[in-house]
Amino acid sequence: MGRYNLTALRVRQTAIQQKAAGKISRTPPWVAAVADIPPTQVLVRTQPPQHQLVQQRLKTVPGSSKPQVVFETQEKLRKPKRASRMFQPVEIKYEEDQLRQEFFRDHPWELARPRVLVETSGKDHARHNWRRLQQPGKKLDGESVVQRQLWLLNNVPNMTKSESYDIARREFYRLRLQEDIERRVAAEEAEATGAVFGPTRLEVGMELENQEYERWKEWAKVEAQVLTQKAAAFVGAPESAGAEDPLEAEDGDESTTAEA
Repeated sequence: MGRYNLTALRVRQTAIQQKAAGKISRTPPWVAAVADIPPTQVLVRTQPPQHQLVQQRLKTVPGSSKPQVVFETQEKLRKPKRASRMFQPVEIKYEEDQLRQEFFRDHPWELARPRVLVETSGKDHARHNWRRLQQPGKKLDGESVVQRQLWLLNNVPNMTKSESYDIARREFYRLRLQEDIERRVAAEEAEATGAVFGPTRLEVGMELENQEYERWKEWAKVEAQVLTQKAAAFVGAPESAGAEDPLEAEDGDESTTAEA
């Protein structure tokens, strides 16, 4: 304890000594390579540099007639890492991650929509032009809003994050509304030609909720009876001296009326 283990650094020297002492018949082939490229002698590891988030913006610089591309570095104070996490791989940061997190925080139900996961070549930037939100061959989703917002930030002069978010969301809502209208019109046309559709998701959900409510009512009645019986077992049934059975009282009233 408390000493450095230098066995790995002396592996070439150990192999040569074993050959000289006759423990091995021939020198290993890697001895020459280790002599040319020896292992590092630095025993203290340095912490890898933390990469900063670089943002591209198009701004009007004073003294120039045309907007220029400006690269901004976002500096954010972070707590020092613990010793056990100090030498973990450096975190890769992209500006899209912040935009994506903000959008899905405001629209959590977009994550519930079905998605098709298909491997691509990773060259979406070459196939899609985010001057417009809707792209041919790509389904409208939250990622479209993120890429559209990023394009506005990088290509529109003096565009702020909130303004680009509002523009992208407005276009997204308009296209979503258009999709809903097209879906309703298609269903009405199909029904007009004789198509019969089953219950909708809302109707199925309401039916399941009604069934669960009826089951809960039966359970609640049984539980209420059990609690009442337990309370009566400890306290006892309330009785009064002048109390009569309601059925006997009704019979007495009927006999009195008959005699009259």
